[in-house]
Amino acid sequence: MNTLKIGDQAPNFKGFDQDGNTISLKDYKGKKLVVFFYPKASTPGCTWEACNLRDNYHTFTSKGYEILGVSADSQKRQQNFRNKHEFPYPLLADEEKEVINAFGVWGLKKFMGKIYDGIHRTTFVIDKNGIIEDVILKVKTKDHTNQILK
Repeated sequence: MNTLKIGDQAPNFKGFDQDGNTISLKDYKGKKLVVFFYPKASTPGCTWEACNLRDNYHTFTSKGYEILGVSADSQKRQQNFRNKHEFPYPLLADEEKEVINAFGVWGLKKFMGKIYDGIHRTTFVIDKNGIIEDVILKVKTKDHTNQILK
């Protein structure tokens, strides 16, 4: 895993959201962006994290932030996840892992004694000029807003 660091230029990513709309870094030019990578839609930890961001969405927007979720789930799965929990922000369906690899969050993981490849739950805060101003590697799923806005 070769994660980007604070001060790095954010990758000029492009992908499709849950509804098939193209979303790219340049869509957020002049805005601050929170990009959170999560392992799998509709699993408990990912749901807690995404709902914590949803519940504080107005706080983020009032401070000039947009939010974008990314996982390797299909468009359909992302759409179901978003609709069920009424997320006000888009979810990228990065099945080809292009955005995931661009940010360097794919790699070996260990869970219950098994080692496998997967997405490392990581959040990047990107400033108005596309520069990474924070990288959160130890995400607290139920208190993620406070980690980001500290």
